[in-house]
Amino acid sequence: MKRFSQLTAHLIAVASVALSLSGAAQASGAKAAKPDLAAGEAKATTVCAACHTADGSRGLPTFPILQGQHPEYLVKQLTEFKEGKRKNSVMNGMAAALSPEDMRNIAAFYASKKAKEGTAKNKDLVAVGERIFRGGIAKKGVPACAACHSPNGAGIPAQYPRLAGQHADYTKTQLTTFRQGERNNSAQMSAIAANLSDKEIEALADYVAGLR
Repeated sequence: MKRFSQLTAHLIAVASVALSLSGAAQASGAKAAKPDLAAGEAKATTVCAACHTADGSRGLPTFPILQGQHPEYLVKQLTEFKEGKRKNSVMNGMAAALSPEDMRNIAAFYASKKAKEGTAKNKDLVAVGERIFRGGIAKKGVPACAACHSPNGAGIPAQYPRLAGQHADYTKTQLTTFRQGERNNSAQMSAIAANLSDKEIEALADYVAGLR
């Protein structure tokens, strides 16, 4: 009887620990589900603003516009910069100092801002870019960009990034680095970009810049 009581007490203790751990995990999950926008703004202002401006808007064309970008995509990119899966000498260093919570907060802050509209520059290139974006290039096995990034470039949350209004220079650079294997954190994009010519990349980048 005494042994049974000891065993029961032991099981109760184990169950209590398990419930405690479960509660902690749930609390952590709840915390992750509710990013702190104020903390994200503070961190973005001190760490990110030099390149991405205070609110992630239309800064230098060599840097991406972050306003209105899907938070899941931003967290993924920051995580992969930190882990070295995506290479960039500046961003690898910046992301190294960020915790997962910092990343969620920063991503939520930028995502909360309304993205500003951009403009295309070359009407001839735009026509080529539109054909590729909406219909792909069948003979090269290039699918329509709109299939993943949506016809208006809004993307699909948690799956594909928003492209509408993005700087043409930045988009051109990313497609080129995918094609050259310098950026390899998306097998899908590497395979697609591998079949794009310089002119096709430039056309897509210019068309995307004017999407809205």
